[in-house]
Amino acid sequence: MSENLHIIETQLKTRLLLALWDLGGTKQEVKKGELNKRIVTKDKKVAYYHSIFKELEKQGAIAISKKGYSLVSPVGLEVLGEGLTSPEFRFEGSIIGTWAANALLKWISQMNGAVAASVSANGVKSEMKSYDEFKQVALEVYDKLNRDYNLNDLVEIYRIRREVGDRVSRSEFSDWLLEMQANDVLQLQGGSLPDNDPAKLEDSITTEVSGLRCYAKRLNS
Repeated sequence: MSENLHIIETQLKTRLLLALWDLGGTKQEVKKGELNKRIVTKDKKVAYYHSIFKELEKQGAIAISKKGYSLVSPVGLEVLGEGLTSPEFRFEGSIIGTWAANALLKWISQMNGAVAASVSANGVKSEMKSYDEFKQVALEVYDKLNRDYNLNDLVEIYRIRREVGDRVSRSEFSDWLLEMQANDVLQLQGGSLPDNDPAKLEDSITTEVSGLRCYAKRLNS
């Protein structure tokens, strides 16, 4: 029973976040009535989502006001992405709402764009052997992440590292990113991550002089 409840909760969370994202919730507050039209079904009334809203707010995925809801970046986008790729997520019933199908297609299109920056033209990841090559790819990844996740020109280093992946070693990634800072291409900034996930912190950059750096800000056009 508990497993079934978990699956249902995952589906409801993902459906809610997808609707909020599609309605522009990362850029502006979405009115409660507007969101309710998307998520309410014959067997799932607004009251059914009460605990889901509270849980997502507690996670830091959404913000709730008296008038509406907002999708908090980047946590909300991460939860949505995890939900859409979960084997537990599926649309209920035999008919999928047009909004849901179109929103899912838009999500796939945008996320594919973010991944494409770290993949060569023929779809095969190639190893980077020089600083200049790394700089070009890192800036492409930075721009994609910044745009697709609405990060306001402050991109988490762990995201860049994970997008670049195994095309460079961990030490080369850190050294070349620090070189980009030395050349006034990027500014690496401190601060904490929303969830302080140890794995994400490990994928950030730590130096003896400046300590932990979690964010990158592009300095030139």
